[in-house]
Amino acid sequence: MASAQLRIDPNSTVPAVRQIEDSLRVLLVEGSLSPGTELPSVRRVAMELGVHFNTVAEAYRQLAAEGWLEQKHGRGAVVIKRNAPAEVESSRLEDFRQRLRALVAQMRSEGVPPKRIASELKTALGGLEK
Repeated sequence: MASAQLRIDPNSTVPAVRQIEDSLRVLLVEGSLSPGTELPSVRRVAMELGVHFNTVAEAYRQLAAEGWLEQKHGRGAVVIKRNAPAEVESSRLEDFRQRLRALVAQMRSEGVPPKRIASELKTALGGLEK
């Protein structure tokens, strides 16, 4: 994986660590990062994104806790085969729903028409159905 696939918006209200986690999670879920793929070192990604290495390390730790990565000291992080949870808890589903509504509201407030939002959501869903 080229860390060039990762981007963060330093002006965003979303913390950099969350942006890194979310970007990597998309690549993992869509299959762009398959089991066995070695991720770039924490320091390399941090330098390329212009963030502190602890920010990248925390993102890697979170994804390891979710079962996406295996971390070995001195060896970096490797994508592993993950068994998805059978079903999401209703409280987590409500959290996802709120985050999605907030994103749609932000898109509307920035002038994206509803039909375009629907189109973007369908495109995103298509990427997840691979």
